[in-house]
Amino acid sequence: MHTTALPLDVYGTAITLDEPFRPVARNAQVTRSADHVREALDLLGDDPVAVRAGLRPGAADRLDDDAARRLLRAVLTVREPDPLPAGAARVLDALLAGERLARDTADAASLPTVRDTFPGTTYPAADRTALWQGDITTLDADAVVNAANSALLGCFAPNHPCIDNAIHAAAGPRLRADCHTIMSLQGHPEPTGTAKITRGYHLPARYVLHTVGPIVDGPVLPQHQSALAASYRACLDLAAEVEGLRTVAFCGISTGVFGYPRTPAAHTALDTVADWLDRHPARLDRVIFNVYTDDDRAAYVRALTGGIQPR
Repeated sequence: MHTTALPLDVYGTAITLDEPFRPVARNAQVTRSADHVREALDLLGDDPVAVRAGLRPGAADRLDDDAARRLLRAVLTVREPDPLPAGAARVLDALLAGERLARDTADAASLPTVRDTFPGTTYPAADRTALWQGDITTLDADAVVNAANSALLGCFAPNHPCIDNAIHAAAGPRLRADCHTIMSLQGHPEPTGTAKITRGYHLPARYVLHTVGPIVDGPVLPQHQSALAASYRACLDLAAEVEGLRTVAFCGISTGVFGYPRTPAAHTALDTVADWLDRHPARLDRVIFNVYTDDDRAAYVRALTGGIQPR
């Protein structure tokens, strides 16, 4: 089995990683979002995958605006990373850029540190880290981490509640296309505990770090802990290779459908990040631990305070 991941200097040029993505300008957001949705559905109407997803001629005309947007998301979720029909990329860029501008975002650099939130914590990296509860697709960080699968192409299940699906849906189909380019060059599935980086496209984050964490089906074993720590280190090591990348936001790697229990995962995340920051004291300004549910947050609170609630 292949265990070596493709290095950045091999695939970075192929995905033009250093070229800034410039979304549609604000003054171009004149057409209503719903009109962009229906235009995109019309352009995708002949795509065989779109037809299998439920897109038939005139289907969008019988749907309200919210249902049409859900249908478009489903079509893009199941669609392979093939070239889009003529004009579709422009329309999707306009739609996704408009949706991004309509969402509130959180500035990663302005979040309170772990020290601010938990004054009594003994966590050694408390001054350089933050715990933030919210939607990672609205976080304005230099890079956000995606908990990917070994195919590294995103989730192909419409409406699946995984972070992989959410990030690809907000970033748009250019993200899957970049991942496909990388994986075609690599020629084998992404090994557990490694990472890749792409641009973030329509996310507030400039970059996405994709990593495959361990799958846990039963008790957490030492090899699971080692693999999870490797994922965190791989993301940080890769982030350090990119000039100007100063803030990184981690999701809870492996704690979703991969089954890693939240509390031991939080301990491993905190310990690994603290160790890396200690070894690279000036490389990153802030590392954010992003949590989404109350249970996710509680796991980090327990790990940081021994059960004492923050003020």
